[in-house]
Amino acid sequence: MTLIAPSILSANFGKLAEEVILAEEAGVDMIHIDVMDGHFVPNITIGPLVIEAVRKATRLPLDVHLMITNPEKYISDFVKAGADCLTVHVEACVHLHRIVWQIKEHGIKVGISLNPATPLNTVEEILHEVDLLLIMSVNPGFGGQQFIPSSIDKIKRAKSMILKGGYRALVEVDGGVKLENAREIVNAGADILVMGSAFFGEKNYKEFMEKLEKELKL
Repeated sequence: MTLIAPSILSANFGKLAEEVILAEEAGVDMIHIDVMDGHFVPNITIGPLVIEAVRKATRLPLDVHLMITNPEKYISDFVKAGADCLTVHVEACVHLHRIVWQIKEHGIKVGISLNPATPLNTVEEILHEVDLLLIMSVNPGFGGQQFIPSSIDKIKRAKSMILKGGYRALVEVDGGVKLENAREIVNAGADILVMGSAFFGEKNYKEFMEKLEKELKL
């Protein structure tokens, strides 16, 4: 079953709680939260306080994507704020194994993420330890970008690596995911679709989910 995770990066922050509630009522599976520090990526977004607010607005799992340097310094803060899964970037972690276990020790799920130009072999030695492999299908930093076509092959190879190893990790895809390409991305092996502007840019979230479910035959 494909899981849908709308990214609040594209939501109306003036009424964020309402946006999250409407997303939950529309039938999404989790809320994706992009944390950017202006250093690892060229944008600054939100911190633990906003995650706390989102946590109060929904019972859905909070899928927190840390696009930050030195994530190990902030893990406990995001866990306390209500994150159900923390995903860190391979490129931002000098000691990835240590950070993965730091997250696991808090009793929540852990994910690892790869930028478009980062090869899959960088996660071979840690893939068996994680719950989620996030494939970035745009260069991180901004919402509304176009899906990078070569990501399809990368998703296929990622899924194959997981299946051959007998690992539990789900494949999540983030960046340029739309109604028009969702089926192709799922067919390639995606288990979770992160949708930002494609979801929150719609006037009626429930109608959009119905269209998406029909497209994916969920």
